[in-house]
Amino acid sequence: MTPAEIERIFRDEASRALATLIRLVGDFDLAEDVLQEAFAVALERWPASDPPSNPRAWLVNVARNKAIDRIRRQMSFRGKLGELTHEFLNNAAGCEEPEDAGTLDDDMLRLIFTCCHPSFAPEVQVALTLRTVCGLSTAQVARAFLVSEDAMGQRLLRAKQKIRLAGIAYEVPEREALEPRLTGVLAVIYLVFTEGYVATSGEDLMHPDLAREAIRLGRLLDGLMPQRREIKGLLALMLLHDARRAGRETDAGDIVLLEEQDRSLWDRAQIAEGLRLVDEALLLPGRPQTYVVQAAIAALHARASSYADTDWPQIAGLYEVLLRIAPSPVIELNHAAAISIVDGPARALALIDALEARGGLKGYELLPAVRADLLRRLGRCDAAREAYLAATAATQLEPLRRLYARRMREMESTG
Repeated sequence: MTPAEIERIFRDEASRALATLIRLVGDFDLAEDVLQEAFAVALERWPASDPPSNPRAWLVNVARNKAIDRIRRQMSFRGKLGELTHEFLNNAAGCEEPEDAGTLDDDMLRLIFTCCHPSFAPEVQVALTLRTVCGLSTAQVARAFLVSEDAMGQRLLRAKQKIRLAGIAYEVPEREALEPRLTGVLAVIYLVFTEGYVATSGEDLMHPDLAREAIRLGRLLDGLMPQRREIKGLLALMLLHDARRAGRETDAGDIVLLEEQDRSLWDRAQIAEGLRLVDEALLLPGRPQTYVVQAAIAALHARASSYADTDWPQIAGLYEVLLRIAPSPVIELNHAAAISIVDGPARALALIDALEARGGLKGYELLPAVRADLLRRLGRCDAAREAYLAATAATQLEPLRRLYARRMREMESTG
């Protein structure tokens, strides 16, 4: 096994292994440190022998033993054994992770409920999730919040200390305590999915392991709290988006836009499940829910036989519903993109310019990309090129940079 193959396994397994280790050791930073040590051991051992049948369980076991050794060294240095250290050693030493990964299945859900404790502000919940569940670096999380790396590091450190010092339980809470955390839990599960669907940075457009994990968590949550519109809506939304995965990039890793995708590559079984969940969510009583409306939009794309046959007026109308129930600059941007198909790029560009003037999406990397596409369609090539250059500078994702470069070359060849 090559180092590159080992790194791929680590990327696929790291989030769930970390969730299990946090349960075992009760400390975010210690869990992250010993998992990295376990990965270093894997890099030494696996190339010379067959990899374990369950790499995640292997990593958890090695990391747990590293944690035990570290605690024992600390005890020896301090010269005494505290009650909590006794408890950790007894629990962790007797908690051998089996080769069957089934025992690990809800550790990630426990971690998300911990990150979404009501005592944390929403932005802290999101930052913790990006760092621990999505595996983003502190620098990447800082870019997402438009703050310095040092400031974000301090914010994450305070949150982890609060979990430890306040004794916030690492668990899926009792049913009566689920409700205050549900909004945050849904948001972070969707955040995990979004990072899997379009990565924040790097060479790869998608991280399918994160998208699959988010869908798995959505199923667990649907089982935990059945007949909830917002949960069914989110699960449907993720399934319908993920069903298009095989058509979204070339073999070389370049982006294939929706209008160019081969729809025969879409996962029809997954689409059928997503459509069924949308129908179930719409039939349940209650007010319109954000995820349900978004899932209804995704359903219209999934049902269309081609890009041209898509019901764009209804999609634009559903975005208007979203703007009423959950107004946000990002929804306004998506609404403008739909309007560009219904009423033309000039009308959409006016909406984008008004949105940009209000400053609601300052620093949002997709704003110049949408604007560039509208300018290109209007034949305003010089302005479009400037916008594509701004979009290129704003993104950390290489497939997007290649897409913008391709658009600029196309304009040069036709201009």
